Amino acid sequence: MRTGVVRPAGESVSPARLEAHVRALAENFRPRDYSNPENLDRAAAYIAQHFRQGTTRVNDQPFQADGVTYRNVIASFGPETGERIVVGAHYDAAGPFPGADDNASGVGGLLELARLLSATTPAMRVDLVAYPLEEPPHFRTPHMGSSVHARPLRSGGVRVRAMISLEMIGYFTDAPQSQGFPLPLLRLFYPTTGSFITVVGRLGDASVVRRVKRAMRRTSALPVHSINAPRAVPGIDFSDHASYWAQGYPALMITDTAFYRNPHYHSARDTPDTLDYERMAMVMEGVHGAVLQLM
Repeated sequence: MRTGVVRPAGESVSPARLEAHVRALAENFRPRDYSNPENLDRAAAYIAQHFRQGTTRVNDQPFQADGVTYRNVIASFGPETGERIVVGAHYDAAGPFPGADDNASGVGGLLELARLLSATTPAMRVDLVAYPLEEPPHFRTPHMGSSVHARPLRSGGVRVRAMISLEMIGYFTDAPQSQGFPLPLLRLFYPTTGSFITVVGRLGDASVVRRVKRAMRRTSALPVHSINAPRAVPGIDFSDHASYWAQGYPALMITDTAFYRNPHYHSARDTPDTLDYERMAMVMEGVHGAVLQLM
């Protein structure tokens, strides 16, 4: 363990549980794209079932897209009203693919975070949200589950201290030159081996990105790096956090950098056997610490 790592008291994140969640989503509810609403509904029921195992409030947020009903699943912790932190992950997958890293990994992390938060009483409200329709053809449209969730928060005057999107958090490698970058210049500032996790934000969210990175480094031995960049840099807005940016909220993404590292992105090879659940657990230890620090 790196010197100075301080983990929150209580239970720790379980690599075995993370793997079980990833396998359930990637193997039992496949395919999970927009054209298979029955499987998406089964996946949503699985998520709600595990949310309800803790001491929390769970509700659905149904909505329609192209005449089909989909649903966000929301677990709330802490005070009933007031300012809140939102942590989200999309449970749909691209096309017919298993989507283990993209994004069963993020959902597995969300379910483990729910278990940890259930063991305490958070000082402020925390909403964990599982979304459908992050993938094409609904990506960057009002039908994204995250967009459906973010809009009424803004119209209702809800204050959001920070939104964290868990987007592909399970693929790590120690192979040299395994990390790609959206811009060649970034090779001068970041490792070229894909063994770290990244906190990604826009330029205006530098403060919250720094807070999250510091908290993750304090509570996890996994290397944590960050980047704040304009949305013109490819990948900066490639997840559900962009829906909250659109509503004026501070938001960021925690990611293994997706296609810049994972060669199985959006393919049949994105399977549970390709993920590193020990390091994925370290990611979620860090996220748990960050959520507590943000309160």
